[in-house]
Parts: sequence; structure tokens; C-alpha cells
Amino acid sequence: MKPVYYLIFLVILSSCSKNSVDNENCKFLLDLGVNVNINLSLPQYSQLPFAGNSVYIENAGNGGIIVASTGADFFAWDASDPNHVPSACSSLVPSGLNATCGCDDKNEYSLVTGQSLGNKNLPCSLKNYRVEKNGNNLLIFN
Repeated sequence: MKPVYYLIFLVILSSCSKNSVDNENCKFLLDLGVNVNINLSLPQYSQLPFAGNSVYIENAGNGGIIVASTGADFFAWDASDPNHVPSACSSLVPSGLNATCGCDDKNEYSLVTGQSLGNKNLPCSLKNYRVEKNGNNLLIFN
């Protein structure tokens, strides 16, 4: 009977491994607590209910938050380029459903998937936040 327990223990132990999604290069952004509530009736968010628009919200996350609308869903991303050490140029500038880094390499990301765009195969995707819609309010949190 003991060999069976030993075999089960070995199977469980061998199935435990480091998460392959973790990338040592993706450690530039801090895991900060985010809890932002925005009212879509306010003028600064008036374009957000329409598909293909995005807005920047400062003073949250690592470099602010970008909220994007596809018309059916809302997505929220940290506005700091995850492939750069945070600096003056690493903030992302939203334009529709894309965002571009201000550094010389001009990294570009999709605000729907968080993945890099273009011919670059960047190791890190955008840091996302959860979004819940309640009436005319969006709650953004992690």
C-alpha cells in the first residue's frame, strides 16, 4: 500500500512547477491596489459609451488607467508600458482602441487584447484591471 502513496505523492509533486506565463522581464509594474469609480454622465467620459473610444484617467495604477470601449464591453489597462522601466516617456497615449508609448521605440498596444501591435514581439502585455458596469457607472478594480 505504501508504494501507491509514494506514487501519488510523486505525481502531485511533479505537477507543481513554476508558472510558464511569468516572465522575468515583466516585473517593471507594481501590483498597486486600484479602486476607481467613474460616472459616464460626466463630460470627461462622455465619449466612452461609444464604440472605439478610450479615455485616460490619471492618479491611479502605475501610470494612470486607460479605459476603452468596444460598444459591447469596457476594458481597463494600466497606462504604463510594461516593457519599460517607468519613466517620463513610458506612459501610454490612447488613440481609439490602440495606445502608443512615448519612448523612442514607440511600442503600440491593442486596448482590446492588451497585446503588442506591429512587427514587434514584446514579452509583456498590458496590465489589465477588472471593469464592472452598474447603471451609468464603471467600477475599475483589481
